[in-house]
Amino acid sequence: MTGGGALLLAQASAEEHRGPVELPHPAPARTLPSAWTTASRIELWPGEPPGRAGFAAKPVPADAPAVFLRNVARPDLHVFLPTQPNGHAVLVVPGGSYFFVSVANEGVDPALRLTARGFTVFVLTYRLPGEGWERRSDVPLQDAQRAMRVIRSQASHFKIDPERVSVLGFSAGGHLAATLATRHMEQTYAGVDGADQLGARPFAAGLAYPVVTMRSPWTHELSRKDLLGDAPTDAQIEHRSAELQVSDATSPVFTVHAMDDKAVPVENSLRLMDAMRQARRPVEAHLLQEGGHAFGVGYPNTSSALWPESFCAWLERLG
Repeated sequence: MTGGGALLLAQASAEEHRGPVELPHPAPARTLPSAWTTASRIELWPGEPPGRAGFAAKPVPADAPAVFLRNVARPDLHVFLPTQPNGHAVLVVPGGSYFFVSVANEGVDPALRLTARGFTVFVLTYRLPGEGWERRSDVPLQDAQRAMRVIRSQASHFKIDPERVSVLGFSAGGHLAATLATRHMEQTYAGVDGADQLGARPFAAGLAYPVVTMRSPWTHELSRKDLLGDAPTDAQIEHRSAELQVSDATSPVFTVHAMDDKAVPVENSLRLMDAMRQARRPVEAHLLQEGGHAFGVGYPNTSSALWPESFCAWLERLG
């Protein structure tokens, strides 16, 4: 064997025994960022939210990270303003398996990235369906629909175009964003003021490692359990499987997903992409070789860190 052939054989042998690439995962935040605590807030509902009768706060473990919000009795929007607004607003919906709301890596972090590009950002703290609210499977969508309408009702104040209000959701928040994109016309609550005369359809929907389907084996079981309960019917499962609800009224979709995601399989994004293509609706998909789950705006020096810029560029092209 020539020297070059031996070198190639040695390289191939080394690659066969090389383990999976270890991504640089920074330690997640546990305390609330100052950008969150100092942001201005808008309460979603002028009075009690719908279905309050059954709500009951539950004990939270002493060691639970403060950035994982639970016992959400008064859903609200945290507002992040750009220095050079482009007139486009984004409703950011953090994930948390419908069990908590992860407001650091899936709230503040994307808000700061988007405001740097000129987007006005509203981060949604939404009610959690397993905390006793009536009509549990409607509760998160009630808050998302109401958020879109409240943002549009204050468009002139924030100098945004009411027609260009998009949504960006992560994990279970991605499911909520996908549900909003496909079921924005569903009547989930009785109107409470003039804002509810406005539309809830997002201009566009960004989805990061989203839960999309409630169907086994591809669903995220904890998200489904918290949203639909322990024994949902087939009709309930289909109604809240976003890929089955795509129509010609569905908002354009951008999705990013890692193919090594062990929590929410990439098939969630693939199935939604297929449904969008069959319905001839605009869709853009970014599939990463690695990244796992809950990578937020991405890990430094990896391809997962590139998607926020692609998402912003996509929104600007649509607009």
